[in-house]
Amino acid sequence: MSAAEIEKKAEEDAGGTAGGELLYCGGTNWETMGRKATAAAGNLVLPTRLRSLVGVDIRVVASGCSSCHCVALDVEGRCYTWGRNEKGQLGHGDIRHRYLPAIIHGLSEYKIVGAAAGRNHTVVITDEGKGFSFGLNKHGQLGTGSAKNEIETYPVPCMVSHVTNVACGADFSVWLSSEEGSSILTAGLPQYGQLGHGTDNEYNTKDSSVKLAYEAQPRPRAIAAFSDKTITKVACGANHTVAVDSNGFVYTWGFGGYGRLGHREQKDEWVPRLVEVFQRHNVLPPDAVVAAGSVSSACTAGGGQLYMWGKLKTTGDEWMYPKPVMDLRSSANPKKVDVLDGMRVTSVACGLGLSLIVVDRKNVGDRLDKLEIYDGGTAAETEENNVSGVGNTSDKVNANSSSKRKKQEDSSEEYGDEGTEGDESEEEINGESGSQRSQRGRKSATRGRGAKRTAPEAKSSGRGRGRPRSQEKDSSSRGRGRGRKQKSR
Repeated sequence: MSAAEIEKKAEEDAGGTAGGELLYCGGTNWETMGRKATAAAGNLVLPTRLRSLVGVDIRVVASGCSSCHCVALDVEGRCYTWGRNEKGQLGHGDIRHRYLPAIIHGLSEYKIVGAAAGRNHTVVITDEGKGFSFGLNKHGQLGTGSAKNEIETYPVPCMVSHVTNVACGADFSVWLSSEEGSSILTAGLPQYGQLGHGTDNEYNTKDSSVKLAYEAQPRPRAIAAFSDKTITKVACGANHTVAVDSNGFVYTWGFGGYGRLGHREQKDEWVPRLVEVFQRHNVLPPDAVVAAGSVSSACTAGGGQLYMWGKLKTTGDEWMYPKPVMDLRSSANPKKVDVLDGMRVTSVACGLGLSLIVVDRKNVGDRLDKLEIYDGGTAAETEENNVSGVGNTSDKVNANSSSKRKKQEDSSEEYGDEGTEGDESEEEINGESGSQRSQRGRKSATRGRGAKRTAPEAKSSGRGRGRPRSQEKDSSSRGRGRGRKQKSR
């Protein structure tokens, strides 16, 4: 099925709705959102219209569980982005934050029909099945075939074709394709097996060193385990992936903490593993919905029954396998959004501290007119951003890249904040505290099937598992990579 057919089917499923009004709620201080020193001032606590999109027919919105930036697509295929932009993830050719949605002029020649957002990168697809990406490319998550350029502030083509859908984790990307035998491709960070290729590409950074790194995978690669299957749906958490094939079977892989993979255990899975709950008479229907948070997963089965698993609340036990949610109120304590009562919602997306909602303008009377309209940052903020964002962009990008290279040299094992002080650590992204990390540790029981690992200890010979071939020469003097520090999952 082509991207155009996917788009048409989505519109039919939505009752033929051409587009609607975008409403936003959440933080607006992009400098501090998702970081420890987050200011509450400026938060939009009720669904609010955005000035630059008032009256614009928005069809699809996108963000991600690790994202502090947003994407909106209108019915004409124009792509709007706004939010944090320290790594060029908005695609406007600079690293200046945007307080209001702005059109990506670099995509004006294409009709964009799908989008996904990672922690610091964005991927979009066209009605012709092409893919474009922009933002941080440290781990090859842009899928361009190279990680040489660490930051891409303009849209660049992905090495994929016949794309029908896309999803992003924190630092990796997944494309669905209509090509036979290559219905799902992945690129980016392989640290927890979230790419599904049976390895984490781990290797020692230097001779006689126990520090480890993970070889980037910049070229999108088809998952061999699905060579004889057709994947129709996909969703990504920060470091795990959920997929559904054409027969309605559900597969998960990647980081396994808190049972987010649904296999009744907390092992990382390096290759797709079938979720046993969804078999026989309980396979997912064609209109099922799949979703993934940082530490949880969800889907709808027959009759629209909602299943959830993983860490659903900050207190209480995690759900180690998919369970039907019989009473949503007792499970998640939701509260109805009264201001939207009677409005028909056609698209939603959630980011890190933000929510995006598209509502149908039909039969709403004057209720939309009663909602607040956000005009962006203060005049001082806007002027400051304009001055700092024009003329000095290249200097900022070069300085940022230089700083990143130095940080990588100082500590190749460090991962999580991507060079920005105050960001969530990888432990927080994965939802683990210090005590939980010590319990989970690096024991073989936490690894994927067939990937046994001994307790951490330094070895005097051999090479780290997953070392690139180009670095194997003279490896007899190098550590094996078994001396990993106790690090969070």
